Amino acid sequence: MFHGSITALITPFRNGAVDWDALDGLIDFQIDQGSHGIVACGTTGESPTLSTEEHHSIVRRCVERVKRRIPVIAGTGTNSTASTIEMTLHAQETGASAALIVTPYYNKPTQDGLYAHYKAVHDATNIPILIYNIPGRCVIDMNVDTMSALAALPRIVGVKDATGDLGRPAALRNRVGPDFCQLSGNDDSALAFLAAGGHGCISVISNVAPALCAQMQDAWIKGAGRPKEAEALRDRMAPLNKALFMESSPAPIKYACARAGFCSDEMRLPLLPASAKARQVVDEAMAFAGLSGQQNGEKSRLQGTIS
Repeated sequence: MFHGSITALITPFRNGAVDWDALDGLIDFQIDQGSHGIVACGTTGESPTLSTEEHHSIVRRCVERVKRRIPVIAGTGTNSTASTIEMTLHAQETGASAALIVTPYYNKPTQDGLYAHYKAVHDATNIPILIYNIPGRCVIDMNVDTMSALAALPRIVGVKDATGDLGRPAALRNRVGPDFCQLSGNDDSALAFLAAGGHGCISVISNVAPALCAQMQDAWIKGAGRPKEAEALRDRMAPLNKALFMESSPAPIKYACARAGFCSDEMRLPLLPASAKARQVVDEAMAFAGLSGQQNGEKSRLQGTIS
């Protein structure tokens, strides 16, 4: 159902408000450069700082702008089951392709609680659901037993796996079969995740390097006999993957997008824009990847795009 390079889209701000023109430009850039989908209002989109009205409006804007050319996955997870149902129902009514639902953070449910949470959202809605398992931010890790039980529900169709455990794809596939969609949540191991049996990556770097990310995924998934091409693209992006997480995401990727001329690097507290040191490292990594941009407030063509 979902595959390849799916961009966890940033939310551009200007003077405290959502910059709708910049958001439109980012969406168009993703489609033009070959991304296989986008995620609206995920962690990279600073979802914890968005109001409910902003969240709904961004999902609606993405769906309307994309016009079904690629999937739009809406981040709808919270640590309240009732709120998650409300957010997911809105995504469904708006026409999103799926809902990405993070494991409830802070309140630390048991594995039985995780199952009950996702089943309640599943039973109250009629949209495909992707589990988002990210222990580094949510403290809890949904285990393979719980995920296997949830995979038996008809509209829980896959997982964004940000555990960093490259043994997980095979372990889960052996339990639920190959059709359960497994997407990496870690850019730095996206290719290794494919080799382990995954189907793609929900990516941060693809905000600024969508063509390179899509080409790497396509070289592995579609291009029999092209693993060397995929490996070369992985190596080309490796320094940037590291740079984009040297400070709390999405500050570094927002700076990279600003440097490319797509938007400002404005963040919402409690996160701050990337530091001078981080900017220097991002600059060097973008140069290594063959990406260049201009800080003139206008979209620039990035090198390294599909030729």
